[in-house]
Amino acid sequence: MKKLFLLLSIIIISAACNAQNIDELTEKNSVIDTNKVLTPDALHSDINKMVTRIFSRYHYRKTPLNDSLSALVLDNYLKVLDYNKMYFLKSDIDSFQKYRNNFDEYLIRGDLNPAFEIFNTFKQRLNTRIDYIVNRLKSEFDFTIDEYYEPDRTEMEYASSEEELNDLWRKRLKNESIGRIINGDDWKDISESLTKRYQRYHKTVLQYDEEDVFELYMNAFADVVDPHTNYLSPITSDNFNIGMSLALEGIGARLTIKNDYTTIVEIIPGGPADKSKLLNPEDRIIAVGQGEDGEMIDVIGWRIDDVVQLIRGKKGTTVKLHILKANAAEGDPYEVIKLVRDKVKIEDQAAKAEIINIEENGTTVKLGVISIPSFYNDFSGRRTGDQNFKSTTKDVRKILDSLKTENIDGVIIDLRNNGGGSLQEAIELTGLFIEEGPIVQVKQANGAIEVDDDPDPQIVYDGPLAVIINRFSASASEIFAGAIQDYDRGLILGEQTYGKGTVQNLIDLNRFLPSSGDKFGQVKLTIAKFYRITGSSTQHKGVEPDIAFPSAFSADEYGESSKPSALPWDQINPTKFKSYGDIDSVLPELKKEHQRRVKNNIEFQFLVEDINEMNERREKNSYSLNLETRKEEKEIADQKKKLRDEERQESTELTIKGDEEVKKENLKVDDPLLEESGHILADFILAKIG
Repeated sequence: MKKLFLLLSIIIISAACNAQNIDELTEKNSVIDTNKVLTPDALHSDINKMVTRIFSRYHYRKTPLNDSLSALVLDNYLKVLDYNKMYFLKSDIDSFQKYRNNFDEYLIRGDLNPAFEIFNTFKQRLNTRIDYIVNRLKSEFDFTIDEYYEPDRTEMEYASSEEELNDLWRKRLKNESIGRIINGDDWKDISESLTKRYQRYHKTVLQYDEEDVFELYMNAFADVVDPHTNYLSPITSDNFNIGMSLALEGIGARLTIKNDYTTIVEIIPGGPADKSKLLNPEDRIIAVGQGEDGEMIDVIGWRIDDVVQLIRGKKGTTVKLHILKANAAEGDPYEVIKLVRDKVKIEDQAAKAEIINIEENGTTVKLGVISIPSFYNDFSGRRTGDQNFKSTTKDVRKILDSLKTENIDGVIIDLRNNGGGSLQEAIELTGLFIEEGPIVQVKQANGAIEVDDDPDPQIVYDGPLAVIINRFSASASEIFAGAIQDYDRGLILGEQTYGKGTVQNLIDLNRFLPSSGDKFGQVKLTIAKFYRITGSSTQHKGVEPDIAFPSAFSADEYGESSKPSALPWDQINPTKFKSYGDIDSVLPELKKEHQRRVKNNIEFQFLVEDINEMNERREKNSYSLNLETRKEEKEIADQKKKLRDEERQESTELTIKGDEEVKKENLKVDDPLLEESGHILADFILAKIG
C-alpha cells in the first residue's frame, strides 16, 4: 500500500487541535462507509487535456506523448495504487494490459474511463482484503513456527490467487503483531489496534471522490514526466499555499505518506523536532497521542491531512509519537518520543555561529562555525525598505565581522540538512568569499542561458574556509558549495548532496480554462536547470565532497538519482572565472591524516558500524516470524547499545596520549563530523603556514 497521497502531500505541521477534533478524526477514520463505483466527469476531462498540453509543450524536457510514455503511465498508476503488490491479482494486471499503449491517446483526448476502471477494481480488491484481515485478527497467531516474512514485494510477481494473497497477508499481520508483542502489548490490544488500522485505511479509500481519483491519475502521469512536476487539485493547491506561509506552531516537520506510513521529509530548523534531535528524515510516525498519558491512536493508512490534525497543537502542549526509525523494518519495535509544541520563529531558522578550538599536532586552532539551516530572505521587508529585514547574507556578513574580532584562524560553513531556499541569497552569500565573478548558470527550456554574477566586489572574509554538506543539502546549498569548490575557495567536506538542479514554477489553470466560477487548481512545472560555472549540471550529481564522510543514504536510495524520471545530468560551456587556490595539491595529505584520525575516533567508528548495519537491513528482505528468535535479535541489539553507551562514556572521561591517561575537562565538540571537519581545516591551515 504505497503513495495514495504521496505526490505533493508534503505538509507543514502547524496550528491547533482540540479533543473534539481528535474524536471526529478517529470516527472519520474508523467507520466503514458504503462502497460505490466512481465515474469521471466532463470538467475533469477538460482539465486533463489542458494539463497534458502544458506538460508536453512547456515542460523543460518537452516529453513526447507516445507508446513508451503510455506504458510508464500505466505502471506508475498501478504503483501509486498498489506499490507493494498486496491487493491486485495477476489476472487484474493482465486485464489492464489492453490499455498499455493507449494512455498517450487517452491523455490527449481527456478519456478518463480506463483510469477510473482500474481504481474501482482496486477498491473491490481492497474490500476482499479487509474482510480477510478482520476475520484473521479474531484469533492469535502461532508464533512458534519457523517461517519468514518478505516485506518488499516490489520486484516480485503479483499473487495468482486469493489463497496466495491470504498467506501473504497472514504473514504481514503476524510480523506487525510481533513488533507490538516485543513492545509489551497483549494480543487483545494488538488485534483491536490492527483491525482499526486497516478499517480506517479502508474507509479512507472509500471516501475518495472523483477529484481524488483524478488527482492520483494526473500525478501518476506527472511523475513520469519529472519528479518535481505535479498537478495540484484546488484543495491540494490551497493546502500547499497555506503550508508555504511558515506560520508554524507544532513540532516543526514536513511530512508525506510513503507506503501508508506518515514519513518525515524534512526537519524545520529551530522547531521542537530539530531541537530534540529525536526525529530524522525518513523516520515513520505510526501512532500519535495527546499529552503525557493520552490514548495512542494508530495512524498507519490515514490521510496526511488527518495525521497533521492530530499532531498540530497549541504552544506548550505535549504530543507523544510512536516512531519506526528510518533503518527499522516493518514489525520492528517502535520508539516512544515526546515533544512540546512550539512556534517555529524566523530567528530560530537564522544563521548562527559558535567558536570551537581544535588541537592538532600540538597547536590549538581557533575556528568559527556558521550553521545555515536555510537560504532565507524577507522579500516583503526588503521591498518596503525595512532596514532590519532578515536575509542569510546580511546575517552571515555580521557574523563574519564579529568572528574576525575574535581572531579566528578559519571558518566552517555548515550546510548539513539545508534544503535550499532563495537562489539570490546563495549567489550573494558566495560573494562574501570571492571578489567577483559568475556564481551559477541557469538554462531555460528554450535553450537560453543566463549567468548570475556576484553583485558585490567586496570580499568580507578571505581566510581559510571549509563547507560541510550532506545528502540533505540541496538546491541553493548545492549552488553555494559548488561555487566555493569551483573557485578553489574552500574545502568541501561531508557527503554527496541531493542533486536537485532544476527550477519549478506554479501555473494557475484558471488562466487557461473558461471562467465558470470553478477553481481548477495549479500545475507545478519544471522550467529550467542549474549549472555550475564549470558547465556541469548540479542535477543528479549534486556536489561531491573533496573529502567524503560516511553516509547512511546512498544516491540510489535518497536524492535525485533515486527518481527514475529525473532529468539527466549534462554539461554546457563553462564560464570564465579565476581560481583562488590549488586545493587539489594538498588533498592527498589531508585525506591521509583524516583516515589516520578516524580509525581512532570512537564516534566515527560507531557511525560506520551503524551505516553498515543499516545497509545490511535494507538488503535483507526476510524476517523470522518466530517470536523467540525476534526477541533474541532485540536482546542482542539492546546489549550492543548498552556496551556502546558504556564505551562512549569511558571515552569521554579518558583520552590516551601514549601511556598517559589524561582527564578531560569537557568535550569541546559533541558532533564527531563537525569535530573532524575542524581537524581537516586545521591541517589545511597548518600546512599553509608551514
